[in-house]
Amino acid sequence: MSDNLLKRLEILGFPMFESLENVDANVTLAEVVRKEDVRLWEGFSVILAHAAEENMFDYKAVESLLKTAVQKERLFTLVAVSLALYKTLDLKFAWAGRLHKSFSANKKAAYEKIAHELSKRISVKISGTLLSYDRLKSVFSVYFTKTRGHIDNLVATRGEMSLEYALAQIFSPKQKELFLKRFKGEKLTKTEQEYYSRTVKKKVVALANTELYRMSQDLLR
Repeated sequence: MSDNLLKRLEILGFPMFESLENVDANVTLAEVVRKEDVRLWEGFSVILAHAAEENMFDYKAVESLLKTAVQKERLFTLVAVSLALYKTLDLKFAWAGRLHKSFSANKKAAYEKIAHELSKRISVKISGTLLSYDRLKSVFSVYFTKTRGHIDNLVATRGEMSLEYALAQIFSPKQKELFLKRFKGEKLTKTEQEYYSRTVKKKVVALANTELYRMSQDLLR
């Protein structure tokens, strides 16, 4: 394994997370896929999580760097194993959900088979090599927990930004202020209470409608 690849892997969280500046995550991931090295395949889920959370992962870009059908199939399997591992560890990444939705029906079926195997702690075969659930979990836990705070901060920050954006689409600045005050249990003045009841509450009632929520989710699929 080249020193250059090792250095890039360290930067991408395997084994130590540092600055991602000047690192092409897609090129590095493609090189990991091409390498016939079980140690790298066992750590793929770590590298993928760090790269994707930093918005540096593009599945199509990685795939375009692979020349053979075997390599492209290996990429999918490694990604599918990673998504399944996150699921078994109860880790939820928004990008992972979007990536899963982009899979074809056949790939989704293949993913479900892998997810089932990992949920039962059954070894998964990649290019004729068996990767055990216990080993995958162990490698992921060792390296990921070293930088979990960084990932958690990213997820939390993006979640807050998403909420702020969503509130801004529905409420005016004043309405958002009253909505949050009421949610936090803070006391409203008489004028604020009247305005809340007259305007904001109607929107809150609409948002709480389960049928409206279901329809909105269907439109986003």
